[in-house]
Amino acid sequence: MTTEPPEPPAAESPSADLLAVLPRITRLSGALTKGRLIERATAEAGLALDRPAVGVLVSLRTADKPLRIGEIADRMQVVGPHVTRQVQALEKRGLVRRVGDPHDRRASLIEPTEAGTEAANRYVASLLGWFAEALGDWPQQDRDDLARLLTRLADDVTARLDRFEEDGGGEA
Repeated sequence: MTTEPPEPPAAESPSADLLAVLPRITRLSGALTKGRLIERATAEAGLALDRPAVGVLVSLRTADKPLRIGEIADRMQVVGPHVTRQVQALEKRGLVRRVGDPHDRRASLIEPTEAGTEAANRYVASLLGWFAEALGDWPQQDRDDLARLLTRLADDVTARLDRFEEDGGGEA
């Protein structure tokens, strides 16, 4: 039994504007991947780290406080054991350390060392510099709108996907 693909939404449909954006999101994702932006920023920052390790450092950097493994995993949208392996490797390199959780003596928190903070700062500066150049000709209002709307999109999509996962993969 074959099913027909869904008809594209009519121009007056509420989904028509989203359909127009979908190819652009796909193109942007492909451009960032093909352009190896993460890898370029990592190299420019002088870091010999893979993407997941950089993700841990950036998660800690943007948190501005020590985090539990589970909190890092949530921020990175991965499972805890994956983060545990990354943290262990970063510890061996002197980029993160474990500290006691003041609210739970059985648990530990992860924080960047001075070297880890410097590495994360170099990476973030490289990445932000690239985006600043890409958006350099944009008026400030457009940049502000992009930041506001992209934040809203990321928050809403993430929340919807979280509800989807909580419902056991059912309709979100």
